[in-house]
Amino acid sequence: MNSDPLNSDPTHAEPKSHASAETYVAAIAAGDRAMLARAITLVESRNPAHRKLAQEVLEAAAELKRTGLRVGITGVPGVGKSTTIDQLGINLIAEGQRVAVLAVDPTSQRSGGSILGDKTRMARLSLSPDAYIRPSPTSGTLGGVTRKTRETMALVEAAGFDVIIVETVGVGQSETAVAGMVDIFVALLLPGGGDELQGIKKGVIELADIVAINKADGDNVKRAERTAANYQTALGLLSPRIPEWQPPVLTISGQDNLGLDQLWALIVQHQALLTRLGLRESIRAEQASAWLHEMVRDELWTLFLRSADGRKALTACDAAVRAGEMTPSRAVDQILAAIGLGARETSADGDRA
Repeated sequence: MNSDPLNSDPTHAEPKSHASAETYVAAIAAGDRAMLARAITLVESRNPAHRKLAQEVLEAAAELKRTGLRVGITGVPGVGKSTTIDQLGINLIAEGQRVAVLAVDPTSQRSGGSILGDKTRMARLSLSPDAYIRPSPTSGTLGGVTRKTRETMALVEAAGFDVIIVETVGVGQSETAVAGMVDIFVALLLPGGGDELQGIKKGVIELADIVAINKADGDNVKRAERTAANYQTALGLLSPRIPEWQPPVLTISGQDNLGLDQLWALIVQHQALLTRLGLRESIRAEQASAWLHEMVRDELWTLFLRSADGRKALTACDAAVRAGEMTPSRAVDQILAAIGLGARETSADGDRA
């Protein structure tokens, strides 16, 4: 077990509220991993007392104008994401890069608990001084994925990490959120399994910039190659996100470190294309705009829940809707009226605006 306090699990680190934003960012920029952990905890905090300082830290971090390559990796449970990321990270560090891994951690809707076991699944990477692994709990909401992970990315970039890998759990809606905040999105798939398009939604495939068939080792090699060929054909029927980039499909083995150099070469090639087309900065600008809109929705909902009148109206209307005594549309009007926003506008054709 690693005893280095700078590489210890930062999940429960308490934010040092008495430190200034400048102190935080200067320490982060100088490589103070303990302060980086505290800063991330600060921006994740739901304590209103931490809000102002967290915002100041993020603004000071932005002034450093440090950016890294943001790579999203998704795949169904059991596809070998953590093994692949562990090996890919080790390869990149050997090339002189610093790697941060943010694992989007699904907070249980029932218990509120999170898995937070990413360091045990990336044992070699977690021991490297040039790597930083941080679970990014969703708090049970898609907005939680977007806000916490985006802000954590900003901080690890300020800390000088060259590659930021965002790992999703491969289930639910988090893939769409993560694809909208990274530079390139990679889908890991399993070889074979009968239906060659099994195990992943069409929507996730449409989001992928690269598809990698993992576990292409031993007796799985031929099966993985067949699966790759089938997916390449299927992708040819879809419209690529960037017309100039037809998502490639390759076979890899994270366990045996096979094909990961080719995977990274494709990632670099994709980024070079975006730069040549002048799309990299415009995509980042669109992502920042989407972040703004997401945060406005999130904050409006938070403000609503702080309103006693709003909560009371929501509870009453929810009961009425469940009982079939009120339509959801009418319920929304009553809830908005209860918090002083009045009824929604009605368009000429009678639909609610």
